[in-house]
Amino acid sequence: MSPAAPASTPQEPSAPPICVVGIGADGWHGLSSASKDALRDADVLIGGPRQLDLLPEECAGERVAWPSPLRPAVPRLLAAHAGRRISVLASGDPMFYGIGRALSQEAGAAALRILPHPSSVSYACARLGWPLEDTEVVTLVGRPAARLAAALHDGRRVLVLGAGAATPAEIAALLRDRGYGASRMHVLEQLGGDRERHTAGTAHDWARPAGDPLNVVAVECLRDEGTPRIGAVPGLPDHVYEHDGQLTKRHVRAATLGALAPAPGELLWDVGGGSGSIAVEWMRTHRSCRAVSVERDPVRAERIGRNARALGVPDLDVVTGAAPAALAGLPVPDAVFVGGGLTAPGLLDACWAALPVGGRLVANTVTLESEALLARWYGRFGGELVRLAVAHAVPVGGFTGWRQAMPVTQWAVTKDGRGEPPAVSAASPASAESVVWGEER
Repeated sequence: MSPAAPASTPQEPSAPPICVVGIGADGWHGLSSASKDALRDADVLIGGPRQLDLLPEECAGERVAWPSPLRPAVPRLLAAHAGRRISVLASGDPMFYGIGRALSQEAGAAALRILPHPSSVSYACARLGWPLEDTEVVTLVGRPAARLAAALHDGRRVLVLGAGAATPAEIAALLRDRGYGASRMHVLEQLGGDRERHTAGTAHDWARPAGDPLNVVAVECLRDEGTPRIGAVPGLPDHVYEHDGQLTKRHVRAATLGALAPAPGELLWDVGGGSGSIAVEWMRTHRSCRAVSVERDPVRAERIGRNARALGVPDLDVVTGAAPAALAGLPVPDAVFVGGGLTAPGLLDACWAALPVGGRLVANTVTLESEALLARWYGRFGGELVRLAVAHAVPVGGFTGWRQAMPVTQWAVTKDGRGEPPAVSAASPASAESVVWGEER
């Protein structure tokens, strides 16, 4: 299911609103009169040390610096100062990758008065003349740099919210590694402040020393000659994956993702992960899509992690263990893909039981035994049972002919709450297939 917001603890109706004040590198002088009034009137001022240091002495409220980690401290600090006039300082726009989200989840939107400041992204686009609506934004604050890889497309413009002074060099290294070394980089520091600075160069020649930790890195993506083009839709070329043969091939993969039908915010279980291609491409469809890839072979599990990082979805959760046991305790999925070990005792039953009504299940196989199992489930629950056949043109002597790949049987179904799954006899010949995990891939 889509991620649920944490249970909110709304403020008492009589309590003063929590003022959330956006502040930029221009500090006190860049604030509106309403923002200044909110900060002067506050009994408690909460923010990062850098932000609190921007306030003059006339803001006489008690100053409280955010502890680390920040998110777990939010409910505790709000409770400790309940009934007092609280102003929280945020960088730029509090609702753009800012503290406003956590405060809204905890206190409820009605308890907040949000006074935004221009975000660093707005400043960066203004300085560069880039239309904001055509610019991709990636944050590396508290996140791995590998996330940027999914946004790299020839000719696109990307703004990267820096996590510190080392971010520009980290980005340059990633661009070179991914075949985008020719890309032009702009490092914009202290935007809107007296110490604003703009430096530029290509990722190939980037050797500048670390600068200010408050930075945004703008990237004009340019693919190096010879770098493979990677599209934005499912069905990436097979060669972009590291694999040992356990890989859902690109044409079947595209059809499989079409049947799974990912939507923003949804969670996939990829059971029998192989090389992780289904989970990786599920997550690439939207930055809020999440996936858990379950793979019992530790070597393959590590490979899945490497593929996820290389293709820009390092947040893919890889669980090493054999299903169905490894599925216990996982968050409720919106969709399940079974690409391996279909006839392992209880596997399909466990996947079906975990799905909520409206959830989707897609299973692929190339063996007669697993196909028979899918036919039984199809007979009970309906859905769509299809056979996918792909042939490739290959040389035949001095001519060209077709080489047929093994056909893949695919069952796709949406759970509607009907009945119980079909019984599978323990004595069925299909049970022998469970010894070979992932052979369907």
